[in-house]
Amino acid sequence: MKNYFYALFATFLAFILASCSSRDKADLIVYNGTIYTVDSTFSKATSFAVKEGKFVAIGDSATVFGKYQSDSVVNANGQAVYPGLYDAHAHFYGLGQMLDQADLVDTKSAEEIVERLKKYQSEHPDAVWIIGRGWDQNDWPVKEFPTKDILDKAFPNNPVYLTRIDGHAGWVNTKALQLAKITADTKAEGGLVVLKNGQPTGVLVDRAQQLVRALNPTPTKAEITSKLLKAQQVCFQYGLTNVGDAGVSPEIIDHMDSLQKAGTLKIRLYPMVSVSQETIDKMLKKGIYVTDRLNVRSFKIYADGALGSRGACLLKPYSDSPETTGFLLFSPAELEKSIAQLANSEFQANTHCIGDSANRLMLNLYAKYLKGKNDRRWRIEHAQIVDAADVPTFGKFNIMPSVQPTHATSDMYWAGERLGKAREKNAYAFQELFKQNGKITFGTDFPVEAVSPFYTFHSAVFRQDAKGFPAGGYQMEGALSREQTLRGMTIWAAYGNFEEGRLGSIEVGKAADFIILEKDLMTAPANELRDVKVLKTYVAGEKVFERK
Repeated sequence: MKNYFYALFATFLAFILASCSSRDKADLIVYNGTIYTVDSTFSKATSFAVKEGKFVAIGDSATVFGKYQSDSVVNANGQAVYPGLYDAHAHFYGLGQMLDQADLVDTKSAEEIVERLKKYQSEHPDAVWIIGRGWDQNDWPVKEFPTKDILDKAFPNNPVYLTRIDGHAGWVNTKALQLAKITADTKAEGGLVVLKNGQPTGVLVDRAQQLVRALNPTPTKAEITSKLLKAQQVCFQYGLTNVGDAGVSPEIIDHMDSLQKAGTLKIRLYPMVSVSQETIDKMLKKGIYVTDRLNVRSFKIYADGALGSRGACLLKPYSDSPETTGFLLFSPAELEKSIAQLANSEFQANTHCIGDSANRLMLNLYAKYLKGKNDRRWRIEHAQIVDAADVPTFGKFNIMPSVQPTHATSDMYWAGERLGKAREKNAYAFQELFKQNGKITFGTDFPVEAVSPFYTFHSAVFRQDAKGFPAGGYQMEGALSREQTLRGMTIWAAYGNFEEGRLGSIEVGKAADFIILEKDLMTAPANELRDVKVLKTYVAGEKVFERK
């Protein structure tokens, strides 16, 4: 019976192809798909046509083939087709950097890290610096910051710099401390040199990292190009066609622009300029810069650090470390100065806020300068722990929450220890944040988390890890529906970038960014979502990835 219907369908197509000589020529036609347009009604279709990089017809196969013919026709074989996915908050260039460093993700001890570093050193014998990323003491038997001692023993002659998984702490050896001239008396505004028995342990938190990072080798233009193209390859593999790079220099942005103009960097990027007085002066003079694939209109501001390294700024002390409430990376006066400058420009303010104190401070600063309902689309990045009293501020001032669902399922094992059970209920409250404006944007924060947007989807809807823990989900009052989650990864993310008029959904006139998946995110069982594979990725109608 199934073969009969396929034969009937093929006969129908042959009839259409033979009888409609007056049809317009399209560059590509996709048919026989389960197409989720993610338009205003969340409508579905089975076919669409693409011409000059845009969707020109969407509907059933009879309608599309009745209007268009093409030399390039793709049979989707009934599989799910979606708009190209967004990662609203990631570190695109950072991913490229990490791909060239020692991979320390999922290490279970300091000893395992040393073994990986030795392997890395053997593969890079000419490297003076040993650089890696991905360690997390919360995954170790003793959940305490490491010290330089084990690194000194293994690498007495090479400086070592290892970034924590969240990017908010670094672990170095004595050689690196000496090169940076860091002593027990060294102070770092907005950061911390961790001491033990009055001496540096080798752990540097938040802005203190820059004391060593500034000494790391400067990449050449060829190396920057390589990192960007490697990151692109990974993103396309996961169906990401648009990535927000949360905190990057104007120089890297210029390099992205040049590669896009050369046609080698095809991914769409929304780079947020790392805030400083120098970058504000430079970019406000230059103004918003938008091309077909580059959208430079925002600044990344850091209010505080990360929960995992106890750098998140809390209203009350940490439950597992009552001597500290964390800290701000910049003073309130410095943060307000940046906000005031951006308020008098066309640029967005996108501020990293983890702790409830940092969220309150920035929400109130936003409110002061936004002054009510607006269309500035200023964002709070992470919005991780927000006191219940502060949540309505998002709605009153049209502030967008930009969240990363996998943070919830990564932190859930120890978040209660850091925050206490009562305060933990104010964390990862995505549903309440969504209700404020009826929109929420999703990202991964990669390489802090895995690149896969399907982890994001699973975590947002089911609030579980890869093993289905916990049964029933983690704080399920914060979960969103499958439709809401897909919108947060497509059209709402486009809205957060001021791109909803040309991207984010499969609609006539929009850029033909789309993906074909092996399984349907709307119907696949929860335990299969993280393993969904992308079969093909298209940007502006061009195939940029195909699974072999």
